[in-house]
Amino acid sequence: MARTTTGRRRNQDQVHHQPDIARAAHLIADPSRARMLKALSDGRALAAGLLATEAGVSAATASVHLGKLVEARLVVMESAGRCRYYRLANPDVSVALEALAVIAPPLPVTSLRESSTAGALRRSRTCYDHLAGRLGVSLLECLLRDGLLAGHDGSHRPEKAVRDGVSGYGHDIDYHLTGTGRDTLARFGVDLDRLPARRPPIRYCVDWSEQRHHLAGAVGAALTARLFELRWLRYGSSPRVVHVTEDGTDGLARTFGLRPAD
Repeated sequence: MARTTTGRRRNQDQVHHQPDIARAAHLIADPSRARMLKALSDGRALAAGLLATEAGVSAATASVHLGKLVEARLVVMESAGRCRYYRLANPDVSVALEALAVIAPPLPVTSLRESSTAGALRRSRTCYDHLAGRLGVSLLECLLRDGLLAGHDGSHRPEKAVRDGVSGYGHDIDYHLTGTGRDTLARFGVDLDRLPARRPPIRYCVDWSEQRHHLAGAVGAALTARLFELRWLRYGSSPRVVHVTEDGTDGLARTFGLRPAD
């Protein structure tokens, strides 16, 4: 009898810990909530009013949507005086959205602005808090070429992949910083000794638009933050889109041999 009870408890625990994929999918499936989540995918905290505008809904409707996302722990809310700001609960939410982008049918392009935004996302964007798109992929390629990073060539080969999908965090490859990489990043202003202890220093994502790897992890986030700090990058008018500034064009070429125009 004791064995039977123990077995039932174990089965109940296993059922309890199964992910509720249907609920998450239902929340993301709403077009307004999907637009809000996409707007938050660069890791920044945005005001409720801005998210309402991005979703094309009223403030009251946005509040209801945001409440559901907070309840599901996809989004967290932060208060600053009378204002409420929202951000993604963790990077995995952004990774999930990137993965969905691979299988999602394209939205119909109804304006020149939408066409320009789609092109800009592929050219240079943020994947939560690190660089993605052609710019992110090119940066990783430069780090590998110059011996700052080692472990692979940056390519994604679906026919040889074991755990890697066509988008999202990669698992098959072990990249690592070289001594040259540590010295170069330190001179560039990235303090490797102050990276978050709980976050892997080096990770990579399979970029959904380029089908190659871009740098993620604590180093990828710190490097991206430094580029913004130097004003080599600036955010675009559309969520997640980033642009290389004039100083950034010169600085990236001088420091990493990266020429974004290429």
